[in-house]
Amino acid sequence: MAVALTRAYQHSFDAHPNFTLALTGGCFNALGDIVAQVAQNTLGETEPQDRRGYDGARTLRFFCYGLAISPIMGRWNAFLERRFPLRSWKRGKVSFTALSKRVACDQLIMAPIGLGLFLGSMGVMEARSPGQIGERFKDLYRTALLANWKVWPLAQLVNFRYMPLPYRVPFAQSCGVFWTLYLSILNSEEDKKQDRQYAMRKTVDS
Repeated sequence: MAVALTRAYQHSFDAHPNFTLALTGGCFNALGDIVAQVAQNTLGETEPQDRRGYDGARTLRFFCYGLAISPIMGRWNAFLERRFPLRSWKRGKVSFTALSKRVACDQLIMAPIGLGLFLGSMGVMEARSPGQIGERFKDLYRTALLANWKVWPLAQLVNFRYMPLPYRVPFAQSCGVFWTLYLSILNSEEDKKQDRQYAMRKTVDS
């Protein structure tokens, strides 16, 4: 079964790389949000009346983000592959220096950009005002970025070292299901905070 799936993925990637990465990324992102919602509804609330039903629109937003960002990540990985080749034609051994540069470049450039795109796109898809989106960045960006740097360098070290180029984005996203769970819960808590603030202002104004 696993061999058949791998062959099907490779065939699809060879024929339509951007489509394959987009669909795979969207599905993994959606899975991460589904896991997050199940965790929140079963473990996150102490009172049954506070538990929310499943939010399909929220999962759709995560799917759309994964759909859009994954081809970009594929091009980024291809750039790193060309810019920092792991093996020289002379020695043929894996260069730890080149591997370290790949990870550092990924974490210092793409990680901050990707997190900014996530927070901004979620705010837009949720029809938040520019002020609310700015508040979201103020509340979440630094916390999420520091958490990213605690988790992802090791995962990307394994990814860049052992995974073939076509499988790097799916590998990162499969590892990232729990990272998506973290982002989903973080984003959801910010949504609740902003909704409460909006309701309070509306009550005061009326």
